[in-house]
Amino acid sequence: MMRGPSAGQAAGQDPRPDAAHATLPPSPWVQRFAALLAPGATVLDLACGSGRHLRWLAAQGYAVTGVDRDAAALAPLSALAETVVADLEAAPWPLPGRRFGGIVVTNYLWRPLWPALRAALAEGGVLICETFAAGHERIGRPARPEFLLRRGELLHLCDGLRVVAYEDGWEPTPARQVQRIAAVQPAPGADAAARYPLTGGPAAGAR
Repeated sequence: MMRGPSAGQAAGQDPRPDAAHATLPPSPWVQRFAALLAPGATVLDLACGSGRHLRWLAAQGYAVTGVDRDAAALAPLSALAETVVADLEAAPWPLPGRRFGGIVVTNYLWRPLWPALRAALAEGGVLICETFAAGHERIGRPARPEFLLRRGELLHLCDGLRVVAYEDGWEPTPARQVQRIAAVQPAPGADAAARYPLTGGPAAGAR
């Protein structure tokens, strides 16, 4: 999550692009593709910040683990989900050996974490990711290339997963250039003709 000056920024992280981010509703992309999650699945909300997705996922009946470096932001969430305070850029991966039925990452990019994220995605698990992409530097922050996805980069990072949906383009409100993906870790022997719904909604995860 993009935040104000801190140790993470010293490592190269841009400040948070939207000071009102905490008041935003859950991403429609996350709500839509939560329909792919198994009922009651364990879900990791990475760099969860104030918990806009953690709260929504917990309300749908998922067992959520939220990870962020901001202990104050996590404190109100501990009654809803497991919370883990960790500096994702400067410390070891905080969840070694654990696997999740879903992983949600929004407005956050730290490329060295991707091998750990892939390893943490269980068979049949769903990765839902949405963050800023190249071209956003002409609008505002983040503007540094190390925090902007390159063209097609999410497709490359998800190589080997079953990509259900992918977008790379412009959103006018709020103005931003984004990439987003929803992808499934196929289980061995999974039916290649398996059907993954492209429609969902705020109650989709409560199937």
